[in-house]
Amino acid sequence: QVRLEESGGGLVQAGNSLRLSCVTSGLPFSRAGMGWFRQPPGKEREFVATINWEGVHTYYTDTVRGRFTISRDNAKNTAYLQMNSLKPEDTAVYYCAADTIGYGSESDTYQYWGQGTQVTVSS
Repeated sequence: QVRLEESGGGLVQAGNSLRLSCVTSGLPFSRAGMGWFRQPPGKEREFVATINWEGVHTYYTDTVRGRFTISRDNAKNTAYLQMNSLKPEDTAVYYCAADTIGYGSESDTYQYWGQGTQVTVSS
């Protein structure tokens, strides 16, 4: 019954911006840590960003820190990933994930995942 649905991906030129959204249902969103992960073509899934359930703690992988911003709106059961100054190496399928225990950078600690949304950045 838990659902996470990403949207907002697309094709953009390097230097442009995108905002991804993750609408959730069926879980206590306000008590769940949220994370964004991505899987580049031919590579393993990697951590991007996370935010705790209160929205007061965030953490980013070094390659996106300063360019990406994770946020959440608990009233709307929605998490966001604002991506600025996009680079070709940001090209990947981006996944939203929920952790009902806490939050963090390890993918195997997240219980629920969305279907992913494609982000393609051209040079």
